[in-house]
Amino acid sequence: MTGAGAKHYCMRMAAPATPTVEFDTDTLTRVLPPWAVILHNDEHNSMDHVVRSLLACVQSLTPEEAIEIMFTAHYHGEATVITCPKEAAEHYRAALEGRGLTVTIEPA
Repeated sequence: MTGAGAKHYCMRMAAPATPTVEFDTDTLTRVLPPWAVILHNDEHNSMDHVVRSLLACVQSLTPEEAIEIMFTAHYHGEATVITCPKEAAEHYRAALEGRGLTVTIEPA
């Protein structure tokens, strides 16, 4: 029915419940073993470039973390940038190498 006498009903639909997901960390580690992305000190990249590159390639890092990683590599020869599954580690390595940094990955 339309017109002046028509009644309009509005029904509110409840938002779907968000499922609770729990991860078994032992299973997750067995299926996706962690790999470390290692930054190596070199003599051809400035400290500023290293920090900017870390922040551009590993978005989860804070500026303070990037500076700490840079100084650790500078003074100790190498530093762990991030620990993650192998596929992600390969991605980070390629991105950092693309910016001229010396980076390797290894099982964590």
